[in-house]
Amino acid sequence: MSKKWYIPDCYWHSHSEGDYFVSHEAVCVLNTTAADAVVSLTLYFEDRAPVKGYEVTVPAERTIHIRIDRIVNKDGIAVPKDTPYAIVVESSCEDLHVQYTRVDCSQDPLAICTTVV
Repeated sequence: MSKKWYIPDCYWHSHSEGDYFVSHEAVCVLNTTAADAVVSLTLYFEDRAPVKGYEVTVPAERTIHIRIDRIVNKDGIAVPKDTPYAIVVESSCEDLHVQYTRVDCSQDPLAICTTVV
């Protein structure tokens, strides 16, 4: 049996104020089990077909931060900037924990939002 998490409000800004902080999003996954877990991401858009093929392995008893500004899928497709989208996170491992965080540096002051999904 697989488990799914839904993150409906995603948006990666192309603009960042300053050089130290950059706008980005992250899907953080905690694996407390004794086995590695394969996690896949599917992106959904308002105006185009879903994009699949984003996949990472979360080692046993570890956490991984999937930086959306750095991930590409199996076809080399990066997540588009300045585009509203949603993410469905899937894993065959039931006992994972997922958190989504957005760092918005597009204006001063900076903003951060996060939620456990």
